[in-house]
Amino acid sequence: MKAWVKWLSVGVLSVVFGLVVLANPVAASLAVTTLAGILFAISGGFQIFAGLGENKMVGKVLGIALGTVMLLLGLSLLFRPLEGIISLAALATILFAASGAARVVTSFKMRNTSFFWPMLVSGALSVLLAGYIVANFFAIAPGLLGILLGIELLFNGAGLIALSFFLRASPSAERHRAA
Repeated sequence: MKAWVKWLSVGVLSVVFGLVVLANPVAASLAVTTLAGILFAISGGFQIFAGLGENKMVGKVLGIALGTVMLLLGLSLLFRPLEGIISLAALATILFAASGAARVVTSFKMRNTSFFWPMLVSGALSVLLAGYIVANFFAIAPGLLGILLGIELLFNGAGLIALSFFLRASPSAERHRAA
C-alpha cells in the first residue's frame, strides 16, 4: 500500500472518530477520564517500584511519595470518574486562561512587529474562552473534555488528509511513496 493511501486512511478514521466523539461528548469525557485514571495508576505503580529500588534515602522517599500521589490520583479518577471529569475540566480551563494570558503578555513584547496582532488575538481568545467556560462551568464541564478531544481528532484528521494529498501530488515526496 502506498504511503499516501495509509495517511489518507488514518486521516479519514480520525475525522470519523472525531464526529463520533462530538456526537456524545459526555461519554467521551468519561472515557478520557477513565483512560487518564488507568495511566496515572500504572505510572504511579511503576514510580513506586522505581523508588523502592533507589539507593539513596532521599530518592527512595521522593520516588515512593510521587508514585503514591500518582497512584491515588489514578484510583480517584477510576473510582470517581464524574468528579474526575469536573477536576480535569477545571484544569483545562486554568490552562486556557494561563496560556492565553502568557500570549497576551508576550504580544506586547512584539508590539512593533507583524506578529503582535495575531499573538494578541490568540491570547485574548483563549482568555475569553476560559472566562466563558467559568461563567457556564457546570453546563459545559461534563462535555468539555469530549469536545476538545473531538475537535483535536477532526483537526488531526484534516491535517493527515492534507498530508496524504501532498504526498500523492508532490514529486519531491517520491521517496515517501514506497513507504
